[in-house]
Amino acid sequence: PLPLSLPTLPLAPLSPSSSPLSRSTLPFPSTLSQLSHPLYPPQVNLEYLEAKLESLDGDEVMKIKDNINSLFHHCVQALAEEHQIKVVNALQTLCALFRGVHQKNKSASGFDIINMLVGFDKAELRMKVCVVSVLQVTDNISQNTILEYVMINSIFEAILQILSDVSTRGQHGYDAVVLLALLVNYRKYESVNPYIVKLSIVDDEPTLDGMGLVVGQALTEYNRQYKDKEEENHGGFFSTLTSMCDVTNTIWNHCSNWLILTFDPSLISPRTNEAILLALYEAVHLNRNFITVLAQSHPEIDIPTTPITPVLTTPTTPLGTTPPSMDMMNSSELPLDPNLQTSNLLITFLKYSSIVMQDTKDEHRLNSARLCLIILTCITEDQYADAFLHDDNMNFRVNLHRMPMRHRKKAAEKNVPSRPLVCAVLDLMVEFIVTHMMKDFPMDLYMRCVQVIHKLICYQKKCRIRLHYTWRELWSALINLLKFLLSNETVLLAKHNIFHLALLVVNLFNMFITYGDTFLPTSNSYDELYYEIVRMHQIFDNLYCMVLRVSTNAGQWKEPASKVTHSLVNVRAIINHFNPKIESYAAVNHISQLSEDQVNTPLMMSPHTPYDVTGHSIMNLNFLIRSDCNVKLQVGLSPKWQK
Repeated sequence: PLPLSLPTLPLAPLSPSSSPLSRSTLPFPSTLSQLSHPLYPPQVNLEYLEAKLESLDGDEVMKIKDNINSLFHHCVQALAEEHQIKVVNALQTLCALFRGVHQKNKSASGFDIINMLVGFDKAELRMKVCVVSVLQVTDNISQNTILEYVMINSIFEAILQILSDVSTRGQHGYDAVVLLALLVNYRKYESVNPYIVKLSIVDDEPTLDGMGLVVGQALTEYNRQYKDKEEENHGGFFSTLTSMCDVTNTIWNHCSNWLILTFDPSLISPRTNEAILLALYEAVHLNRNFITVLAQSHPEIDIPTTPITPVLTTPTTPLGTTPPSMDMMNSSELPLDPNLQTSNLLITFLKYSSIVMQDTKDEHRLNSARLCLIILTCITEDQYADAFLHDDNMNFRVNLHRMPMRHRKKAAEKNVPSRPLVCAVLDLMVEFIVTHMMKDFPMDLYMRCVQVIHKLICYQKKCRIRLHYTWRELWSALINLLKFLLSNETVLLAKHNIFHLALLVVNLFNMFITYGDTFLPTSNSYDELYYEIVRMHQIFDNLYCMVLRVSTNAGQWKEPASKVTHSLVNVRAIINHFNPKIESYAAVNHISQLSEDQVNTPLMMSPHTPYDVTGHSIMNLNFLIRSDCNVKLQVGLSPKWQK
């Protein structure tokens, strides 16, 4: 029952004695301190509250309109509280207000009821917060049984209508896309979700384009914010330094190295947008027609170089992200400029991924990086997407963000060549492999990263696409990854099955060794491959010794280690065949350390040449033919991703 002693707002101008709704019966707080009371809103006598509202006539209800608006507002605020009693009380109070006001105004229009409950001036904001709060009542969306109503009474068509119309998309497109992603994930593994079925068969081009535009604008906004903060962070330091004194190039380099060593991506990165990523995943994973939206090209609008006056924005939404501006969402056509680079949604997503993957220590960014790799896995599983990625007639200049490191210089954006998009995907995977070898090893991310590379190479082998790519960077990154696994064997084995990852890496080398003649660009590529294997033979030898030791002993890793042992047959055959020749050549010519040219001189290592210069036939090498291209990659989200 409603405590009668709870202080309430006076129902002016009605006097307490003459008002049918006395001060002691309706919970209208009189001060802000009372609003923050841990039990406000209190438990409500629903029948009594509705009866009192029903007993008032129209004029009396209008006189307490401000009080009703205030009560509605504070109940909506209470929905976001962690205290469950407050949430339940707030929901009950809202139900009573809805029923009471509606019963009193049955003949009134919907606008009058909204004005009475919320107020026209604040209706949009408060209703938006109310709907989002109802959707986020629980941490796990599948436990929110309120959504059963929209499962039965579908709002799918209404969401699509918002996305297909330019004006409504500009105002509500972002919220519509996020809402659709949440509804699709409601009990998707427990029962038949009608939104999953309906989303999978959408083929209306304006609707799909609208969804892609909303996702693209949100990711573009994130990329813009990151670049602005990055330039502000670096530019401010260097401009201050140069204004103080005329530094020499040597001092400048030292300062740059110091700045790189102390660089923390989390200091300049905006909050990640998992909601829009989830929407992109569901669209790519469920609807094959959406793949065409990824490839739709448009001029890329660069970040303005002129100062921009800061604009105050609304507070961060409960989803933790800020939707793109309305002007960006309304633009159905982009201005054409011959100086602008061509872009598309896939390029925007790759740039976003390159930012998010820089730092995975934070839980939000780790989840975003994982979701980015899952989306890339979905894309590489699609034949149309693979064809577009490898189309040599569709070249793009993709400026991926790279983590500053001491041993390498930051690449100039203008020096990035125009290449097929698959090169950017491979660059992103190589960048992740190189920059995340750390004690808190993200094993699941590395697994997906290597699987994406494997799937791309399988497609190139299948279609005999000779991609002009710097494969040596990929080989070097994979070999260094094996070296890291060996160096941290004890620590990593306590948490992960490192043999599974090692097997994937070795199988990648087997793909290059046995099928490289179908997709490597030139015959010299084989020379470079064999050179890298022989040059880093110590790592492969150590890996073989380690897996042989584990596979010969009883334990939980016996079987996975034995698989790695068998997969090393081809690599060891190359090493055992060419190492003696290299040592002999060095001894004869009295050379202690051979250069790459000197190694390639005695060893015409490519199998396209029947004999090397020493007269020894390399056709005697017996390679084990492996074919792992038919493995279907797992792209579904686990049930824990419902949170």
